Amino acid sequence: MTLSAETWQAIVSGNRQGPSTWLARRMLSGISVPYGLAVRTRNAMFARGWKKVHRASVPVISIGNLTLGGTGKTPCVEYTAGLLRQHDQQVAILSRGYGAEGGRNDEAMLLEENLPDVPHLQGRDRVALAATAVEELESDVLVLDDGFQHRRLHRDLDIVLIDASNPWGFNRMFPRGALREPVSGLKRAGLVMITRVDRADDTAIQEIRRRVARYTDATIALTVHEPIALLTGDGSTEPIESLRGATVAAFAGIGNPDAFRRTLETAGATVVEFRVFPDHHGYTRADVDDLIRWASSQPAETLIATTQKDMVKLRIAMLGDRPLRAVRIGLKFLEGQDAFDAKVLSAAG
Repeated sequence: MTLSAETWQAIVSGNRQGPSTWLARRMLSGISVPYGLAVRTRNAMFARGWKKVHRASVPVISIGNLTLGGTGKTPCVEYTAGLLRQHDQQVAILSRGYGAEGGRNDEAMLLEENLPDVPHLQGRDRVALAATAVEELESDVLVLDDGFQHRRLHRDLDIVLIDASNPWGFNRMFPRGALREPVSGLKRAGLVMITRVDRADDTAIQEIRRRVARYTDATIALTVHEPIALLTGDGSTEPIESLRGATVAAFAGIGNPDAFRRTLETAGATVVEFRVFPDHHGYTRADVDDLIRWASSQPAETLIATTQKDMVKLRIAMLGDRPLRAVRIGLKFLEGQDAFDAKVLSAAG
């Protein structure tokens, strides 16, 4: 059974109903059982020392999550690496590189644009990448992007992100839900960041806190993702206030496209058209031609917008005769920033 990301989410979230959907959920539940067993077995093997954990010669800070989809890891990676650079640490980012083409994926290109003095290494073997970063780049500390389930490389601090809008992945293991591992995995966390807290009420946030506390006494930080600038294709910026009152047609190929749409609306834009591509989508010439036709069909006053992750892959300033703008997102702490910073800097030595 092959499902698009949108269809799968509609099924597992309960937003789609009907006999065929019920049958699909039953099938996904059946597949979840061996997946969950494999995950638990693998974690137990690492916990008991039956699988080898490799230790780098410098501190490693991992940033990851429990669920599939976008929880806001990239802004957190950018913030963490930037914090370490501010304290004169030589930092390297290591990642698996999902969706990479030509050695770099969209996240790497975005981070290189926003953190030009922080190298980003991508590849399947992050133990080998760690050795390269230390021996060839003389890194003082490594930031492991999307590393919570990567158990082969020892880490000095595990930062786990929880998206307040869907904290527990529909409370089921993949593929019946979005959990990559059981919630009990939180016991390995040294820091927990609850992201997009503006997408949940206080009662829901307190319930997330309580559930986290069942497994760990880790420091909890509360954050939101804020649009901080509009980027043009030639590298210049425009104030984010340009979105207020604007009519916008937007597209995105990220893990949580709905969050991008809400970001535009929160900034004061009226979103009249919104196109979704798969996460880490590699844009082809045909895609660009189609986007040009789509952009050209919008009224002249409509602003054409996308995410910074999509812009760095497209590398174009215009869609036909229509200017393209990208929204740069930053991390804003509502609670726990000082404790977060102190824990990161302590782990980095």
